[in-house]
Amino acid sequence: MIDREMIFGIIDAYNIEKIKIGTLGSHSALDVCDGAVEEGFKTVVVCQEGREQTYSKYFRAIRNPDGTIRRGIVDKVILLMKFKDIIDSKVQELLVNENVIFVPNRSLTSYCGVDAIENRFMIPLVGSRNLLRTEERGGERDYYWLLEKAGLPFPRRIDDPNDINTLTIVKLHHAKKKLERGFFTASSPSEYKKKAEQLIEQGVIDANDLSRARMEEYIIGPVFNLDFFYSPIETAGEKIELLGIDWRFESSLDGYVRLPAAEQLMLDKDQILPEYTVCGHNSATLRESLLEDAFKLAEKYVKATQEYFPPGIIGPFCLQTCVDKDLKFFIYDVAPRIGGGTNIHMSVGHPYGNTLWRKNMSTGRRLAMEIRRAIEEGKLKELIT
Repeated sequence: MIDREMIFGIIDAYNIEKIKIGTLGSHSALDVCDGAVEEGFKTVVVCQEGREQTYSKYFRAIRNPDGTIRRGIVDKVILLMKFKDIIDSKVQELLVNENVIFVPNRSLTSYCGVDAIENRFMIPLVGSRNLLRTEERGGERDYYWLLEKAGLPFPRRIDDPNDINTLTIVKLHHAKKKLERGFFTASSPSEYKKKAEQLIEQGVIDANDLSRARMEEYIIGPVFNLDFFYSPIETAGEKIELLGIDWRFESSLDGYVRLPAAEQLMLDKDQILPEYTVCGHNSATLRESLLEDAFKLAEKYVKATQEYFPPGIIGPFCLQTCVDKDLKFFIYDVAPRIGGGTNIHMSVGHPYGNTLWRKNMSTGRRLAMEIRRAIEEGKLKELIT
């Protein structure tokens, strides 16, 4: 792991008046840039060839002569052959020369690798560099390990396919789509075997990945992705904020469930098993009697990160939950950085963040507001790893 003091040395050499906010051109980059612009920062997005036009063309920033924004949100694009080339020393030098502090998203670790981000990416990160590895399911200290240490609820694990005796979800990576899932469900060992063989034949999953898959009891209930924020520099109010809640559109699952049962049964072999590829998000709220329980989840998670991964979580994080018939939460995934669904907050914010801050408050804007405040109060290093 890169020593935090080394990152502090890089920050000390920055022109603090010209700090820019940067991120990888994927995942939640638009939310990050929108929020940065709202708080008066210029933005830098690192893009991959063939995937850059959203940032370099359609959301390109146009500023007035006095520097105020007139249109768009992306001031500068750094175009690379591959996302992983951001680790190259020349690219890092360019980012340092631009006084960039970087907001990590899931794409950063997926395309560049956690090892590289921990040990070679010498750019100040806004957030918790040492927590990014907890997202790698199956690791020695992954987020399930952390949830257990925190005493937080998560679905019952099933270790052997032969032990499947209830509806079970099998979690593994998609064989071809790097960021996506090859998830499937089964209620018995025979159903597990049949579906696994079908998905291997279709190229959705790899047989070698099955042995490393996480299997757990499927919680029947609605999904709520709780988009929290932890401020290490807040003194007057609570350090934990619920900025918003989102839920996912998944392809081909969402199209599948819209079909009547008779039509589902008539699908051909390449359509009969739905995939769980996230293709969009929508906004949600919780009934008020559940909000306190949601905050308790966050409190326990933050405390555990501070104990086992000091300095603990910094900034945005997302607890992905299901609520069962008894209105109990189960955490099925954790994002120790900005969540994948926060683009629903752009410009308009979310009812919870807006209500708390009395203005439109997206996750991206909350990040930028924290950075601005830290700069003004001389506390930027408290946000950086």
